[in-house]
Amino acid sequence: MYSVIRSILASPRMNGSLTAGVVVLAAILLFGAIGPVFVNTKNAEVASVLPSQPPSADDLLGTDAQGRDVLSIMVVGTPQTLRVGLTAGIVGLVIGLTLGLISGFFGGLPDIIIRVLSDSLMTVPGIAILVIIAANVGHMTVEIMGLTVAALAWMHPTRAIRAQVLTIRERQYVQIARANGESEFGLLFRDVMPNLLPYVAAGFVGSVSGAILASVGLEALGLGPNDSTTLGTTIYWSEQFSAILRGQWWWWAPPIVMISAIFVGLFLLSVGLDRFANPKLRQRT
Repeated sequence: MYSVIRSILASPRMNGSLTAGVVVLAAILLFGAIGPVFVNTKNAEVASVLPSQPPSADDLLGTDAQGRDVLSIMVVGTPQTLRVGLTAGIVGLVIGLTLGLISGFFGGLPDIIIRVLSDSLMTVPGIAILVIIAANVGHMTVEIMGLTVAALAWMHPTRAIRAQVLTIRERQYVQIARANGESEFGLLFRDVMPNLLPYVAAGFVGSVSGAILASVGLEALGLGPNDSTTLGTTIYWSEQFSAILRGQWWWWAPPIVMISAIFVGLFLLSVGLDRFANPKLRQRT
């Protein structure tokens, strides 16, 4: 296992942005995974200490207006926010990959229908649709929130993958394989798909980033999960209790810092994947 990781890190395709993005996201994942070992996560639900206390030796990030430990809230809320983003990103990418392959490779009427549908939906303000959907969901959960955001997370992957497929299907090796009697589905899965993997990875990172941004926006408006703690709902409750006006920076600042760290990690990972897949970008670094 160590030799595999070492060979990957030694690859000429590796770059600083990709490495930095992986390190930042790995640290965030470890925070959510290992945090419960050192922090009592029950304090994120039960008011066990005095409310609205600033950071101290006992409560490193203080407590909110309901007496919940903010550090415990961060440990519980960070993985939940990532779950929303991953759920929406995976679902949106699977739909976008499927539609992009069909549209770009087969063309014809399916291509026209998919292009018109995706282009039409891209002209509609996404947040407005998401607010309407979220406001009419009776009991919002993390999974439903992810699926709600995924409803509008497939258009950009569809367009990007379609553009790449249009380019790949005209390359010489694909034409040679077709002339040798390779079936259309054989061409699709043996010749086109492997060359799409770097773009699919970059599209996945973009989908997750957009999904987290959309979910945090909805949660900050009070349309998040009803019975789950996330970074967005933490910001919402700090707004409801006027934490900024009351000077309770320890309540609203940590979730904003964590969200910013997630976006920085995803941005670095996206830039690194672009350089990994694009030889021209690698030559500039």
